[in-house]
Order: sequence, then C-alpha cells, then structure tokens
Amino acid sequence: MMRAFLRGMTAACLVFAGTLSAGAAEKTDISITRQPGILYLVSHVMETQKLIEKRAEADGLAGVKVDWRTFSGGGAQTDALLAGNVDIVNTGTGNLLLLWDRTRGRVKGIVTNSAQPVIMVSRDPRIKSLKDIQPGDRIAVPTVGVSTQAILLQMAAAQMYGDDQVHKFDTNTVQLGHPDAMAALANQNHEVKSHFSAPPFQYLELKQPGVHEVVNSRDIIGGDLTQGTFFTTTQFAEANPTVIKAVRQATADAIEVIKKDPKTAVEAYKTVSGDKTSVDDLLAILNQPHMMEFRMDPQGTMKFAAHLHKVGTLKTMPKAWTDYYLPEAADLNGN
Repeated sequence: MMRAFLRGMTAACLVFAGTLSAGAAEKTDISITRQPGILYLVSHVMETQKLIEKRAEADGLAGVKVDWRTFSGGGAQTDALLAGNVDIVNTGTGNLLLLWDRTRGRVKGIVTNSAQPVIMVSRDPRIKSLKDIQPGDRIAVPTVGVSTQAILLQMAAAQMYGDDQVHKFDTNTVQLGHPDAMAALANQNHEVKSHFSAPPFQYLELKQPGVHEVVNSRDIIGGDLTQGTFFTTTQFAEANPTVIKAVRQATADAIEVIKKDPKTAVEAYKTVSGDKTSVDDLLAILNQPHMMEFRMDPQGTMKFAAHLHKVGTLKTMPKAWTDYYLPEAADLNGN
C-alpha cells in the first residue's frame, strides 16, 4: 500500500506542478467518483436530474457534462484524483484528511453530503462486541487503514485498550467493497464473518439469518460523522470556480429532493446503481434512525483529525475544519 501511495504522490506532484494561465476557460467535461451504497444518494439524484449541469449553465458555463464513476473503495478514488484521472471524488473524511496532509493543503473539501451511521455486523455468534474479536477473525472494510470504518476500529481500540493499542484490530481487517463483503457474509464457508458495513448493505445484511449488530459509528464517535464529502485539488478549484459553486448548489438541490420526495430519490439510486432492492425496502431503510442525515456541514471531522494526528497518521493537526475545506464552505456550521 505504501508503494502505491508513493506512486500516487509522484503523480500528484506532476499534476500540481502545472501553472494556471490567467483567464483560462473552465473545464466542461467533469469526472466525479463515488462508492456503492445509499450513503451516496445525493450523487444519484444529482446525476439523474443533471443538477450540476443545470447550476453551471445558470451561472453562465454552458455545455458541462459530468461523468460519474463508481469505485469500490476510497483508496482507489484518491489514487485517481492524485494521478489526475478524475476531477472530484466523493468519499470519506479519513481520505480527505490524509490527502490534505500529504499534499500540504493542496487537496480540500468542497461540501459534505451525508452523515449516516455505519454499522459493523457479524454472523459469528461468538462476536457480540469488539471485545470478542480474536486474532484470527476477519473484518471486511472498504479500504484497509484509511477508510472511515478502519479508522473507527482504531478509535474504538484506543478507547477500549489505550492509545498504545490503537492498531489492535488492523490485522483483522481485509479489504472488500461493500457488495463483495455482503456476499462473503452470506457464504457460510467464507472466512469473512464480520463486515464494518454501510447503508443499505448493513440493513440488508441484518436481515440475513444469524447476522447481528456489533457496534456502530455513533457508539464510537459519540454522534454524527460525515460519510460522504466532495473534495478536489486546490488547483482544480482555482481553475474552475463555477464548477465548484455548481457542485455546492447542486448538493443543496439534491438534499432538498431527498427530504421532500424520498421515493423519487430512491428511484434515482436504483436507476444508477442497479440495486434490486425494492423501493419500499429502501424507503424503510431511510426511515431507520439517523438515516435522513443528508447534510452539507461537516460532522465529527475534527475528532477524526485529532485521532489521526495522535497516532501519527497526520503530520499536521488542523486548527479548525475550515483548514481542509475550501473557503466556499466556510459559512457552514461544521465541526
């Protein structure tokens, strides 16, 4: 993983090295990534209703086309951003903080879009809490080490066993995208019996015989935690202010659609993702506690930053959440 990261950083240097010509035309072919799951419902509404394109055109930038790309984990998304292969990514807080730190502030958030709880589930009857995890147990996470789920496990280990045991569960984690992890959980012969999941997968998994909740993000962090956030390079943001503004405005538009008409939003998710779960079942998932926390203001991100700095993952401790978000987000009530 370290070699891959260094290759990404080399590519990033090439991306960041270019200088911007004054008055350069803004880009109109935009690529944005996301991961599978209803956590990214805002992006599905944005895609099907072409909200970014509409907002950009209203601000005088016509002809914008958005190419939405789905990646299985945040690590692959950030690699693509650093290599200059995509313009904007939509993934978790840990990845944003890591890139902000490693690029010395040249990657920053645009706006958040979801703060739903993520749940660790297990089909192993022995594992009722994290205290029951033994060295041979396997826990699926979307990206080992830096995903939201992996960092939450580190935070839980430090709370339970002390800061010197922060990496206690690292060797238990294996990297699987959420759909693959759900399939592994359904296979009684698969070595992966636990999955630190995400919506809708966690609720679908909980319907499987013998699958139960072990812990959730709210237990560990003590409240809401931003799950999905749009972020990009400062170079792209400076060269494309209309696009950045359109992303923020379109995020607000999509959240309004979700709040007012969740059925239309869920249908957008099904159209884009191909998820075979019924509309009624997906609406029931949105009715689960805290599942309508689609919001633009960062939540719990400084707690993440403090943890990552304490364990040495972040070399620089931000003074405030606005350090790793663009100035366009500074009016939001984040933390």
